[in-house]
Amino acid sequence: MPKLTNISGKEAVKAFTKFGYAHVHTSGDHAILQKIGSPTLSIPLHKEVAPFLLKAQVKRASIPLEDYIKVLK
Repeated sequence: MPKLTNISGKEAVKAFTKFGYAHVHTSGDHAILQKIGSPTLSIPLHKEVAPFLLKAQVKRASIPLEDYIKVLK
């Protein structure tokens, strides 16, 4: 199984938008993403997002991890 590497919060948000999520607003240093019929996601806008945090958000969004990693490349 492919592994997630440390990526920036901006890169993570950009990848989620490719799956239909929209960046609705920023709260502090977190981007709030929404998609109709899916849970709201909160992505930290740090230089590096820890892989376990990103993996949890990908799982919450019901996106296959392999598909998410392909979009990052």
